[in-house]
Amino acid sequence: MKKILLSPWTALITLSLVLCVRLADPSFVESVRLRYFDTIITSKPITENNIYTVNIDEETLSRYGQWPFPRGEYANIIREIYNRNAGVVVFNILMPDPDRSNQDDRLLNVLNKFPVILSNTPSNKDKNTPRTPGIAIIGPKDAPLIEYPGIIANIPKLENSAVGVGTTNTLPEIDGVNRRVPLIVTSQGKFYPSLSMEILRVIANDTTTQVKVNENGIEKMRIPKFGPIATDNLGRVWIDWSQQSKSVSMVDLPKDFGGAIVIVGTSAAGIANPVPTAKGAVWPQELQAALVGTMINGVVIKRPDWMDGVETLSLVTLGLILLFLTRWTYVGLFSCVIVLCSILPVSRYLYSEYLYLFDVTCLIGGLVLVILHAYGIKFVSEFLQKQQIKKQFGTYLSKALVEKLQKNPELLVLGGESKELSIMFTDVRGFTAISEHYGTDVQGLTKIMNRYMTAMTEKILTNNGTLDKYIGDAQMAFWNAPVEEINHAKLAVKTALEMMNSLDTFNDIVTKEGVPAFGMGLGINTGTVVVGNMGSDQRFDYTCLGDTVNLASRLEGQSKPYGVRIVLGPLTAERVKDEYPVIELDCIAVKGKKIGVRIYTLGDETIEHKDFLEDYYNGDWIDAIDTLKQLIKKKNPLQQYYVNMLERLEEGKPTDWNGTYVATSK
Repeated sequence: MKKILLSPWTALITLSLVLCVRLADPSFVESVRLRYFDTIITSKPITENNIYTVNIDEETLSRYGQWPFPRGEYANIIREIYNRNAGVVVFNILMPDPDRSNQDDRLLNVLNKFPVILSNTPSNKDKNTPRTPGIAIIGPKDAPLIEYPGIIANIPKLENSAVGVGTTNTLPEIDGVNRRVPLIVTSQGKFYPSLSMEILRVIANDTTTQVKVNENGIEKMRIPKFGPIATDNLGRVWIDWSQQSKSVSMVDLPKDFGGAIVIVGTSAAGIANPVPTAKGAVWPQELQAALVGTMINGVVIKRPDWMDGVETLSLVTLGLILLFLTRWTYVGLFSCVIVLCSILPVSRYLYSEYLYLFDVTCLIGGLVLVILHAYGIKFVSEFLQKQQIKKQFGTYLSKALVEKLQKNPELLVLGGESKELSIMFTDVRGFTAISEHYGTDVQGLTKIMNRYMTAMTEKILTNNGTLDKYIGDAQMAFWNAPVEEINHAKLAVKTALEMMNSLDTFNDIVTKEGVPAFGMGLGINTGTVVVGNMGSDQRFDYTCLGDTVNLASRLEGQSKPYGVRIVLGPLTAERVKDEYPVIELDCIAVKGKKIGVRIYTLGDETIEHKDFLEDYYNGDWIDAIDTLKQLIKKKNPLQQYYVNMLERLEEGKPTDWNGTYVATSK
């Protein structure tokens, strides 16, 4: 269960949750997505259009007086704009009641002389009779479109005298921002074009707007002399806010409008309210200008229904790929960075080249959560692994090696592997005398042994050895596991020499305290063993097993009968002889073995020693005894070895002598 919980694949749970959120598409997800669309739509370079918005602002009120103006003033405004070469005037000011100044006829006269497009507005109930729209509908009349209970129209004589009348409706998104505007709405079974559609129809000099509907809504829409207009099934189009119009005050009109579309609207405080859009708060006439520019320039911002499926599929596919790549930490991280850094440019490219709105917010956010989960689990797993390494190896590896294992746990192979190691066994000589010195003072004996073990262990750990265990007053250590050490045999021998020096220093101190000197025997053997975590389900240790281990233990036991402090196995001697001179001691079959192995110690080999071994192996024991006696007289470092060998040879040569001494003790 722990292994499952610490698997990066548990991030599939996060991926599934993100997928569920994306499919449910709650309001906060939709709001974030729409805000992202705002950023890419408003980032498009500006397109200058021949469209003006004329604002009835505070300065205009100061000149003309109380609002609303007498409609004779409206007539003057329209006439003035046309005198300045306007192409068509859109008068976006609703007039549902007769003029209190009785000047409707003056405005009517202007409407009959000049092409003016008026506006009406959807409401909860009708007021006046909306102008019958020139819309040809193909399909069911009950198609699911934007529907309003009623329409507030201008007074009939003005409504019917205008060259066109369109509704000034908006349809805010879930966050209250207007991004898409319906080009057609319904009320009481009738279809009404939006103000922007009427503007296009009028400037195209067409009489009708053709709409094809089906059970899902709008299928096609077009103004015959203008061309098809792409919308969604509700008849909405996205506003391209890069479409730039020119905004002027009514009191500061240009001398020549240059045949432009001129949209007149209010902007004075307290009269009109700005509309929230992707670009921020704008006046209604500015929204209409941007929408008209979008349609005139054929800008079709697309968000097809299948785009949700593409985004969801991308989330699942990329999530699974990145989870698979977490198997290789750095490859996975590099891939995550590449993918996350590529998604946004791809989305920008789709918009800039094809005007597709591809949402990256849920995709990037979801992938980041999945990646954080996967690598968070890997971090926790590696942290626990490092803690396990520290706990398991902290007491018998040097601090530097433990840190090395923690940084790179791959150096550690758990469960057992075949590997060549150099194995050391040590044992205290003269322990009986030390025990007698302390008598019943067990605490004193324990303290002196701890001091001894500390001094010896320090050299093992300093030289990157692994302290396997303490066995009473003995120690077992090895090199080349769990951390690779190429010169493991030399490190073991170097440690042995430093331990002997440390023992001499230790004895200088304890003998001054009245404690008998410690002796030590040490055996080192090199060979292939099985090393790893071994034991039971209840308790296990990192250790090694094999014949090489047994021989190392036997070599330590032979240090006493051979009268030397250090005994080396044959492969150890071979590996270190170029740096540490070695002397062959014997060919011995240790207890329990029938096949002999050559054993060695450290030191310079003399010609006399070689002569002795040659006679000894060949069975010429009389000559060998003579050589031993000569060597003993010279008082050399192997004095005790020669004395012990002389005693053995004087006991007589075995009848089955074959050059191998068979040990009778460990």
